[in-house]
Amino acid sequence: MRVLDNILSDRGSRYAVAGGPCADEAAAREMVKALKVDKKFAKATHHTWGLICAEGAIKADDGEAGAGMVILRMLERAGLRDHVVIVTRWYGGKHLGGDRFRHVQEAVRLYLAVL
Repeated sequence: MRVLDNILSDRGSRYAVAGGPCADEAAAREMVKALKVDKKFAKATHHTWGLICAEGAIKADDGEAGAGMVILRMLERAGLRDHVVIVTRWYGGKHLGGDRFRHVQEAVRLYLAVL
């Protein structure tokens, strides 16, 4: 699994992005679980992810409503299948409103750039 840590920060919130080859929803959930083994990631507020595989388009918002769909759209545009992308956010105490979606997009963009 590739992890890009401390890639963005805004009003106290910090972001990281991770991902790797993944065949199905169960494997994606295992990758999130593996990411949380690191105490820093275990303390994160949200782990949103998206995956396009044989099962179809699968996402998890983890309390960040709509963020999983943002990830899925970017994966579709990139034509990336069988690869999960996980965006992690540590909430900084201030609501970001719509900016949080821009941050999710930027995190995925940075991840796709290093593939």
